[in-house]
Amino acid sequence: MTAATTSTTATTATATAHAAGNGHVAPTINVRSVLGAQAEGLLGYKAKVGRELIHVPGPDFIDRVFSQTDRPVPVLRNLQTIMNTGRLAGTGFVSILPVDQGIEHSAGASFAPNPAYFDPENIVKLALDGGCNAVASTIGVLGAVARKYAHKIPFLVKFNHNEMLTSPNIYKQSYFGSVKQCYEMGALAVGATVYFGSETSREEIHYVSDMFEEAHEYGMVTVLWCYTRSNSFKVKGADGKSTDYHTSADLTGQANHLGVTIKADIIKQKLPTNNGGYAALNSPSAGGGSSYGKWDKRVYTDLCGSDAEGKGGHPIDLCRYQVLNNYMGRVPLINSGGESKGAGDLEEAVTTAVINKRAGGMGLISGRKAFQKPMADGVKLLNAVQDVYLDKSVTVA
Repeated sequence: MTAATTSTTATTATATAHAAGNGHVAPTINVRSVLGAQAEGLLGYKAKVGRELIHVPGPDFIDRVFSQTDRPVPVLRNLQTIMNTGRLAGTGFVSILPVDQGIEHSAGASFAPNPAYFDPENIVKLALDGGCNAVASTIGVLGAVARKYAHKIPFLVKFNHNEMLTSPNIYKQSYFGSVKQCYEMGALAVGATVYFGSETSREEIHYVSDMFEEAHEYGMVTVLWCYTRSNSFKVKGADGKSTDYHTSADLTGQANHLGVTIKADIIKQKLPTNNGGYAALNSPSAGGGSSYGKWDKRVYTDLCGSDAEGKGGHPIDLCRYQVLNNYMGRVPLINSGGESKGAGDLEEAVTTAVINKRAGGMGLISGRKAFQKPMADGVKLLNAVQDVYLDKSVTVA
């Protein structure tokens, strides 16, 4: 079956699912079976900070939470439109396909596993066929097919990127286009990345904040990729071994808190893989006990269930800490699906979705795991992720 045939068939099925509403969408997986030995530890866990303290996602999220803010009415309408699209329509959760790796990681490295995705139309088709709430990509990709698809699926256009052609490689987000361009192609949302902790972070905070303000004036939703970036976040311990804290709960949590401060409507963050970034950066082995930032051991012990140095902690608690930094969930958290590793992609994506949902997150934004494989397999993976959010037995911890 050709990619085009697969796309047409899947689009018809997706349209039927949209019309039926999420209550009638048939699941494609059994979540507990996919989790296997991890099931009880993830599905039966009670979070350290209770769900009663956070603003959980739900069908009424706009009315219950966002309507209290100073966002312009068109922003509320467009966010509701995104939440009412795809297989997750009406649930309060979102599944977004992001394909900006053609710039961020180079087109060759990203699309060699499946050259069909050099064509922007196939990116949008995958999002449609996969039942996504929105498709996120570059100004060039989405602009190339805007007249055909902007009215069929919400566009989330990223206006800045790190490119990998400068030699030697640097890590700096460059401005690729204007908010007006995004608006004129029919986008409902704009996205940007800030490398918090980098030498250029103050500059990026400044212009992204300005552009988010302009986007709100146009009525567009703002999504911020809150990534940490600093060589100092890789810390050598007393044993001589280096630990990477770029995805520690405490550092990513603070990045989120900066992101919501500049009026991001949705925060996109990597799932925490450890904790204790501040403690490590203040340790003697990191530079003689210098005082980096401000931190409190209770973040680790009371809020995350880690020890006083940030070691350990349940993955749901670590992700819950990210939600706490999003004004206790008043600004939704979506986590990224991560790189494609092959055979284990589906189980890993489902595990990430369970952690995000149980922590109080609003969904997943999954790219490489979906587009670096045949389109039919990418659709299956996206649907499997969505099944976690459709499964009422997977509750907020």
